[in-house]
This record gives sequence, C-alpha cells and structure tokens, in this order.
Amino acid sequence: MTLNNITAIVTGGCSGLGHATAIALRDAGANVSLFDLNEELGAQRVEELGSNNTLFTKVDVRDETSVQAAIDATTERFGAISLVVNCAGIAPAKRLLDKEGNPAPLGDFQKTIDINLVGSFNVSRLVAATMAKQSPVNEEGERGLIVNTASVAGYEGQIGQTAYAASKGGIIGLTLPMARDLAPLGIRVNTIAPGVMGTPMLLAMPEKVQDALSANVQFPKRLGLPEEFAKLVIHMANNSYLNGETIRLDGGLRMPPK
Repeated sequence: MTLNNITAIVTGGCSGLGHATAIALRDAGANVSLFDLNEELGAQRVEELGSNNTLFTKVDVRDETSVQAAIDATTERFGAISLVVNCAGIAPAKRLLDKEGNPAPLGDFQKTIDINLVGSFNVSRLVAATMAKQSPVNEEGERGLIVNTASVAGYEGQIGQTAYAASKGGIIGLTLPMARDLAPLGIRVNTIAPGVMGTPMLLAMPEKVQDALSANVQFPKRLGLPEEFAKLVIHMANNSYLNGETIRLDGGLRMPPK
C-alpha cells in the first residue's frame, strides 16, 4: 500500500507510540485522523502536524457512537480510510491479592480489558465496515490495513500484570482470526507487540528504574524508541504480503516474573 495521500486513523494518537506513528505517517504523505481523549493536546498535535492534513476528534474507543462519529468525520474530511493503528490503552499494575489478602477490584480488571481489548476490537470492526465499502487501493484488491498494539506482556506477563497481560494476550489471539475474517475483502490485520519502549511516561521515571526495565533486553541494550514502532507500522503498510501476524519489537527481551 502506498502511503502518500491515503488516510490513516491513529487511536491514542496524541502521545507515546501513537504520536510517533502519526508523525511517521504524515512524513510519508498520509492524512492523519487522531482519536484521543485529550482535547488540549489534540489541538497542539493538529498544529504540529499541519491542520490541512490532520484531524483530531475526542473519542472514547469503548463507545460505539463516539467511534462511529469520529469515523464519519474522518471520511467527510479526507475521504476513504486505508489504515487504522490502534494505540489507545492503559497499563495499570495490581496484584491479584494485596498484602492484606484482599482481592483486586473487579472494576479495575474490567476497565483494562474494555479499553485495551474491547476498544481495539470496537474501532477495528467499525473501521473495517467502512473500508469494506470502499474501492481497492491497488490492483491486488487491497482495501486497507488494521494494526493493533499488543505487548510482550501478552506472552510473559509480570507480577501485577494480570489485567494488562490478559488484555494484550487477547489482542494477540484475535489477530489471525480477524485477518481471516477480513481477507475476502482485501483488508489485512497485523499486530505489534512492543517491549519496554521509551515513551514520555517511561522516560520520566528515574534512570535506575529505566535501567532495570531494559536489563533483560538482549541487543541493543536500551529502551525501544517510539520511532521504531512507527517504522514497523510503515513497513506493515508497505509490505502487502504481511498479514495475520504478530511481531515482537523488543530487542530479544523475555520478561522475568518481576
């Protein structure tokens, strides 16, 4: 898929991995529609990326009405949607039982699943419905690409990551069947499972904490860069034979229990 002049949606597009992806897509010539909750930051990102080719919409990825309204605003502004990158998510840490033996609140688990897993599925299904009605973008019959964000925690969840690991394991699990569902329509589905990435939130932590997080990375011995995540998104878009796959982006990291 050629990225120049296509339209891409990025959820969680105002910060972290989503922001890096939005920058890379704009640099490749794509129109970018940012789905996020932070209106102040959204206005700033539109100014940074160029208001002629960037749209921000306040979106709760869990809410069907909110997502559909943002999709409609995107198509009204830019036309056909060819790519969606689901980066919106949360990463809470809570043990199953606390030090007093009290169980973790069920609502905390449910919220993580709802945002990370259900939210990604919700956006994907609604965007796919729009893509399915569009004309193919190339002679192979490709209509679009969905890229979801998992995590190495989906494979090796650490202590305190029951909710997060379950949500990301769910993303990994839905990748192939979603790709199979959408294959007859020319819509590809891939997932990126990042390791420890140098997002602003993580870089704000003490250097000692950063060193501990990257200690089990094999090579290169450092945190991953959001720009490296974005490069993989670009490759997935450009490589039409890559479909139904989850790729770990982790420097050979295998997470220890804690």
